[in-house]
Amino acid sequence: MPAPDYDIIIVGTGPAGLGAAFHLSEVSPSLSILMLDREKICSGGLLNDCKQNYSYPIGFVVENWTREEAERLLPQVEKCLQPVFKEKKNLGIYQRRAERIGVALLDVRQAHVGTDRSRALIRRLMAELESRGVQFRLETEVTDVFDDAVGPGVVISNTGTLRARKVIVAPGRKGFSFLQQVMERMGIDYIDNVVDVGIRLETTLNNYPIVNDYYDPKFIFPDGVRTFCTNSGHARVVLERYQGFSIVNGHALSEQRAGNNLVNFALLKTIGLRDPVRSGQQMAVFLGRLANEIGGGKPLMQRVGDFRMGKRSTAETFNEDLYSFHPSCPVTAGDLGLAVPAKIMRHIWAAMKKLDTILPGILHPSTIMYYPEIKMYANKPAFLDRHFRVSRNVYMVGDGAGTSRGITGAWASGIRAAEGIR
Repeated sequence: MPAPDYDIIIVGTGPAGLGAAFHLSEVSPSLSILMLDREKICSGGLLNDCKQNYSYPIGFVVENWTREEAERLLPQVEKCLQPVFKEKKNLGIYQRRAERIGVALLDVRQAHVGTDRSRALIRRLMAELESRGVQFRLETEVTDVFDDAVGPGVVISNTGTLRARKVIVAPGRKGFSFLQQVMERMGIDYIDNVVDVGIRLETTLNNYPIVNDYYDPKFIFPDGVRTFCTNSGHARVVLERYQGFSIVNGHALSEQRAGNNLVNFALLKTIGLRDPVRSGQQMAVFLGRLANEIGGGKPLMQRVGDFRMGKRSTAETFNEDLYSFHPSCPVTAGDLGLAVPAKIMRHIWAAMKKLDTILPGILHPSTIMYYPEIKMYANKPAFLDRHFRVSRNVYMVGDGAGTSRGITGAWASGIRAAEGIR
């Protein structure tokens, strides 16, 4: 029987993979660990504007986590990421306003790095792991994972195979399809019936001033709608490419950069599908491609004023003469009513009206609604134990495996897998 090439192979250098590597290299420094990633640098939430939430259940999938388990591991996450926490003011006022109309505003410990400073954080983390002997192979694509009679391993594109004693698969949200293919080839049962579909709103700081008191306010509305990933200071909406079409997301630079007086955040509705339609990913892909088809290959944007009047936005809608700001991500002006399923839009619009009651301004005619914003992290493997093991020697963690929904939850799930290996 051939000797393994490494003790541990970790597929993916995002928060989940890094969390596993930090824990293993600390408690078992003699282990040989290899981290693989197809990107040039660690991607996912760390590479974007790097928001971190340190309060359960934000970022944790409650089916897999208790409060006690999350709070046991969050200090370890904090030790590695060294966050500088944001201060909150006037929280009680906003919470009372929200409670009166059936909305919850969560009190979350938050930190923010900024897109302009995230690479420095990643380089620090990787350098610390390399000083412990952890090896990295970037721009190396893993095309398959296996766990046969000899042991586990990975298939490297155009290279061959590498074997290890244990393999941790942590590809993140962008690895959603890859993870499904691996599970199907390995015969691992999984559930893919949940997806978040919504819009990203962009407005001026004057129309959403709560961000001066609470950096990323977490509102929970009826009908499964919530705010997500608020950006202010120097904020912009960005495009992300996925399976041949584009979706929108939001970034913000660090507080050291001059502001642009804009705020953006997502309103997402969680969709749980039932038989016979069970694939959240397939639904999301269909909706994303439909929006891009209507938008001539781009997502759609519409001013609130036009939406309320029941008419589409046009290119002429987006000028300073008519409204107060230009879009930070000029995509195709159009009509969201042609692309967003009516039930989803109805629930999101109801949430917007409640939010405007709590914080008057978000329904200003100039506010821009971008679509689609879709979060696909609904793979839920049939885990064999609490350490996210899916076969004798393979573990699956992170947002792509449905164990987390954010940086800190993903990092903590990597620690749990590492504890199982240890």
